[in-house]
Amino acid sequence: MRGKQAPKRTIHPDPKFNSTTIAKFINYVMRRGKKSTAQKVVYGMLDAISEKTKQDPLTVFDHAIKNISPQLEVKSRRVGGANYQIPIEVRGERKYTLACRWLLAAAKARKGKPMHAKLADEIIAATKNEGAAMKKKEDTLRMAESNRAFAHFG
Repeated sequence: MRGKQAPKRTIHPDPKFNSTTIAKFINYVMRRGKKSTAQKVVYGMLDAISEKTKQDPLTVFDHAIKNISPQLEVKSRRVGGANYQIPIEVRGERKYTLACRWLLAAAKARKGKPMHAKLADEIIAATKNEGAAMKKKEDTLRMAESNRAFAHFG
């Protein structure tokens, strides 16, 4: 690594639900510094989840994130002139980051609805272990399982 590692910044909880996970998700949704727009999208998504499932939207959101979060991923490593995909365990912070990234990518890929509705549909699908974000997690796990032979390089 070159230089110093960037300091960890504390994230203040969001104003409506007083949750740091929602605040972090709002920051992932945000584009071009438009936080109020991102908040409208996320709060609209949570309202849509509560309407469709008749459950607490925060628990549904946490359950979906837990389902999407990967346990293993592969990392490229050069050993003796060849590149190997080495399976490694995913740390806690990175699990949440990858889950949010995959969730947003899957929601953006859906067509024909506003963003809050697409996000709500993807989260509801993730709670049932369905959807594009879950497929991404399963593909990552499958890749790690198939490269288990190279785990000793890690």
